[in-house]
Amino acid sequence: MMREFEIERQFGIKIQSIKPNKGVYYLKTDKGDRCLKKINYGIQKLYFVYGAKEHLLKNGFANIDRYCLNTEGEPYALVNEDIYTLSQWIQGRECDFHNIDEVAKASTNLAKMHMASEGYEPPENSKLKTDLGRWPYLMEKRVKSFDRMRSIVRKKKSKKGDFDLAYIKNMEFYKEMGRRAMKVLEDSDYINLCAIAEEKRTFCHHDYTYHNIIIDGEDNYNIIDFDYCKRELRTYDIANFITKVLKRNEWNIDYAKEIIESYNSVNPLREEEYRVLFAFLLFPQRFWRLCNRYYYNEINWIQNTFTTKMTKLEGEKDNYVKFIEEFKKEFNQKE
Repeated sequence: MMREFEIERQFGIKIQSIKPNKGVYYLKTDKGDRCLKKINYGIQKLYFVYGAKEHLLKNGFANIDRYCLNTEGEPYALVNEDIYTLSQWIQGRECDFHNIDEVAKASTNLAKMHMASEGYEPPENSKLKTDLGRWPYLMEKRVKSFDRMRSIVRKKKSKKGDFDLAYIKNMEFYKEMGRRAMKVLEDSDYINLCAIAEEKRTFCHHDYTYHNIIIDGEDNYNIIDFDYCKRELRTYDIANFITKVLKRNEWNIDYAKEIIESYNSVNPLREEEYRVLFAFLLFPQRFWRLCNRYYYNEINWIQNTFTTKMTKLEGEKDNYVKFIEEFKKEFNQKE
């Protein structure tokens, strides 16, 4: 447990109560409700995230969890080598991804955030986080890793578990999706769009999902947890958002159409961006991440959490394939 008095001393607050809440701490303090979070990346990356949030505020996008500064004017506290951030606690509820109206408003909100991100110059002492121009390489690397993971399974001396068997059964399908995504990306205006984004100096949230969209008492849609934000094409955020919403709604294309329409009403996509969006939707990011965690990251989930997630992915396959075909027709995409 971190030493509370250190947090109090460095941030110049008095903690009245402290409660763990989904990986962070909910603090009641003499300065109001706060969110205390231990971060697992360095101070230079934190400056990039801090700068990004301040940039949004400066551009009129105020519904975010702004960092509180310590007594030295820095956005963190150091406690025994650990880095903690303190931010405003936003009272409200998580966005309901089954509710198409809330999904539409969240999409409009994302469009506004992307607009407000334009012209971001990260602070001098920060480490630039960017994936611009990297996706052809990332896709290829991840598709290749599917064969490596299969070798791991084949070399297992002990009995193969449920996850291993499910991996072997599904791997070719997802590898093929990955190859299709690579082809579409290659046949897109990706490099040029990256150059435009570079010039506009925009950034993405990179984890725009229900628990990071908090609807407060005044029906404002607040965006929290910018830990993963980086320079990136906005179509990444849109594709990621579509995937997070549609996997909860049996891949119903109406939700995707609503997301794109709402986004376009504020910050219209260019014709050539649909191709990159389609490539991101084709790429089996969720399958890759799950298997990568299982075979390489030794994440401390219990065994059956992995198997449950794999079973869920398998169960979505038919709806997902149907969605991809509908998306192609609806948005005029060829393969």
